[in-house]
Amino acid sequence: MPLAAAITGPRDTGHRELGWYADLFDTYLRPWAVDDARFYLGGARGIDSLALLWLAGHSASRLTVVVPGTFAQQPAEARQAIERCRDRIDELVELRAAELRSPAYHARNRYMVDRARLVLGFPLAGPEGTSGTWQTLNYAASQGKPRLIVPI
Repeated sequence: MPLAAAITGPRDTGHRELGWYADLFDTYLRPWAVDDARFYLGGARGIDSLALLWLAGHSASRLTVVVPGTFAQQPAEARQAIERCRDRIDELVELRAAELRSPAYHARNRYMVDRARLVLGFPLAGPEGTSGTWQTLNYAASQGKPRLIVPI
């Protein structure tokens, strides 16, 4: 069965240079980015957009972007990344949440994890917290799914 992996990480990635993320993804995404793999990405700015751009440019893997509301509701940076990769995205899933609050983002994260066999998490360095990244990683653990956790 082909690999299906969800990627999770923070929206705030400005504490590192873009080249640092390229090296990070080359090390931790490339081994999984085989031709028949599918990646589920959250469609937000930060790790979601950076990983989408990297995967679109460095792999032939299938890409599914999942947004909690609609594409038009995504931040400009995220919409631009999605548009840049449009020809490489196999599926854009709009969950159409009525309100873009925590429950909508948690539902998006569960949607991705439920379809994945592996979760690749890039939380901010430091102790485990209550961020969406950790919520997603903990949900994956509760489902018995393997997680690769790479602090950034």
